Amino acid sequence: MKERFDLKSLKSLVADFQDFPQPGVTFRDISPVLAEPEAFAATIEAMVSNFQHSSVTRVAGIESRGFLFGPSIAAILGVGFCPIRKAGKLPGETITEKYGLEYGSDTLEMSVGAISSGDSVLLVDDVLATGGTLAAATRLVRTAGAVVVGATVFIELDSLKGREQLGALNVAAVIHY
Repeated sequence: MKERFDLKSLKSLVADFQDFPQPGVTFRDISPVLAEPEAFAATIEAMVSNFQHSSVTRVAGIESRGFLFGPSIAAILGVGFCPIRKAGKLPGETITEKYGLEYGSDTLEMSVGAISSGDSVLLVDDVLATGGTLAAATRLVRTAGAVVVGATVFIELDSLKGREQLGALNVAAVIHY
């Protein structure tokens, strides 16, 4: 990372919004990181660093903010990108997985054929909170016959213990709260 954007300075760019999207939730807004090209580059470098020498053959980004990081990580690794979307957003045949959120529940989908049997997949998302989203994405990838080699996130909310839902999955986080 560039000296100007070490982990402490990256964390200082994240804006907190209390009671969003509902009371009791603190939303960590990464928009200021995205607005600074050097900060964004440092974030991507940190997110990919634990997986540069792994056997990744595909990167899967989770809607929506996983889409902001995933394609850049895929480009660095020299592999393709697969979007994992919320229900009803993908054309054609999909596989579906329901999951719980910090503040409700939702459904993820992936296009059939977007990940091949035998692929080694790196999951990308912005935040690891309760682990529900990453656990659902892991199940989707495994349903497609692929292996999840790990997950990389920009922010981990340690107090919500999301890693506990992910078992032995190799999870890397740049910033911890």
